[in-house]
Amino acid sequence: MENMFAGLRVLDLSTVLAGPSVGTFFAELGATVIKVENPQGGDVTRTWRLKSEKTETNVSAYFASVNYKKSYLSLDFSLETDRLQLDDLIRDADVVLVNFKEGDDTKFRLTANEVQAIKPDIIYASIKGFASNPNRIAYDVVLQAECGFMFMNGNDTSGPLKMPVALIDVLAAHQMKEGILCALIQRLKSGLGSVVRVTLEQAALSALMNQASNYLMAGHIPRPEGSLHPNIAPYGETFSCADERQIVLAIGNNSQFAKLCECASLHQLVSDSRFSTNQNRVVHRKELAAILQSAMVKEVRDYWMKGSLVQGFQPVRFAQWMRYFPVNSKRR
Repeated sequence: MENMFAGLRVLDLSTVLAGPSVGTFFAELGATVIKVENPQGGDVTRTWRLKSEKTETNVSAYFASVNYKKSYLSLDFSLETDRLQLDDLIRDADVVLVNFKEGDDTKFRLTANEVQAIKPDIIYASIKGFASNPNRIAYDVVLQAECGFMFMNGNDTSGPLKMPVALIDVLAAHQMKEGILCALIQRLKSGLGSVVRVTLEQAALSALMNQASNYLMAGHIPRPEGSLHPNIAPYGETFSCADERQIVLAIGNNSQFAKLCECASLHQLVSDSRFSTNQNRVVHRKELAAILQSAMVKEVRDYWMKGSLVQGFQPVRFAQWMRYFPVNSKRR
């Protein structure tokens, strides 16, 4: 699939994360992607450097993460010569990506209607911030706060926490990719272009998934539970092993729970009414976690990992880099 979009031309006029990551998605799969930046420093993420990054280059690690495999061009949309060059790029493009602030599309004469007047079958892909108030400038952390992600994230003592990546931008980018792919299929059938619009706010709200339906159907208000899952147990519980390394469990059904009990020599839990169904395990999750912890601490982590494979049960281990933490690490 490496070159499945060979021949596709994407004009990336977007900045920061959501839009540029869409452009990189198509570039990775063989499309020609031209990123157009303003001459006054370009994409702001070029300056978002870690303390340890070198200052001699204008390619920060952040910028590189969503802008590789592209060609780069600086154009000033207010200059007629540069604007004529931009119009030529639009005529050659299949997709144009924008994330203009409210009003800037009109200011630059780059509204969907104006772009499609230049290239009628182009796919105009626009990412904006707030659907509820288009004039607001959107920042991921604000959206994580206002759409409930920070409220749910963390634990009883940590207070609200944001995800350590710009999650809302990532979600909006995935929705935009889906929209563009649908538009490309439609163009193959009809020959017509499309306008695809995504806002970070709507992407965030739609991604609440079961947390939203828990409230709508059961009146359940989410609360910060760390890595725990409000609907499944044990799912997200972390346990310390004899060597003080940790594992996290992901038990999705009764069969998996029975295999866990067999692996941990806790056969009696299968018939215990407190734990016999998933809903009961959710109700009694603290009691269950205490029992499981007393079993897990008896063996080192490798024992549980190897034993789980033999039993056909796979607890989800922490990310691969966990192995490099000190043996006595308590990090969660």
